[in-house]
Amino acid sequence: MHIPFDQLKAEFKRVLLKLNFTHERADFCAQIFAENSRDGVYTHGLNRFPAFVQHIKNGLINIDAQPTLINNLGAIEQWDGNLAPGILNASFCMDRAITLAEQNGIGCVAIKNTNHWMHGGTYGWQAADAGFIGICITNSIANMVPWGGSTNALGNNPLIIALPRADGHVVLDMAISQYSKGKVLQYQSFEDELPFVGGYDGDGNLTKDPNAIIESKRLLPIGLWKGSALSMVLDMLVSALSLGKTVKQITDQGNESSASQVFIAIKPFNA
Repeated sequence: MHIPFDQLKAEFKRVLLKLNFTHERADFCAQIFAENSRDGVYTHGLNRFPAFVQHIKNGLINIDAQPTLINNLGAIEQWDGNLAPGILNASFCMDRAITLAEQNGIGCVAIKNTNHWMHGGTYGWQAADAGFIGICITNSIANMVPWGGSTNALGNNPLIIALPRADGHVVLDMAISQYSKGKVLQYQSFEDELPFVGGYDGDGNLTKDPNAIIESKRLLPIGLWKGSALSMVLDMLVSALSLGKTVKQITDQGNESSASQVFIAIKPFNA
């Protein structure tokens, strides 16, 4: 089934308006969700929208909240996201990072108490479209087993690096797990096996079975022990810069909200 982009966006917006979003905020979020589906990132488009709505109904997302400035250190700023929609906070933070980079050559904005940003590549593209190098990092709830471990202690902590090019931007957008949870859910919905091992089953065996991975809730880190280390330091980085929650603290609260994120924009020398 193929649904026209405008129709899909309109339906997203209708639902968000019913949840008491303002027209401007509903339109922006609906645009991002529709673009994610259009661009083939189904895991953070239509497939993710019901979870977004449920988080709002559960009070984990404050639809009216605005980020507030905590500290300004020249090219570095700290903000509190106040549990506003992650899409809105992330776009705001990258815009601030770009403004700081325009003034200083580099801008870094760290935010605490925010929510899932959906498709992280969106904010890499935002920087690249403005002519800046972009780096974005977020932490998450613990959903990944450290190499050699048996229980979840690490987040899959996505990393985005974007480089602007006249002939087409280069944008890396990846989770630190072999497959993001959303991708595993996609394979599960298609009743397909993963092409490569992506996590562990209930007995601790590596598996390609998405059902077993979802049931065990144990994703496999990229690069095995190297991915474990990368996940750990990314979590330390975003929580230290934002003064926000770590993966453990997010996990201990029992839901994936109050994330910590960092957005960096760098002005190329030829810009």
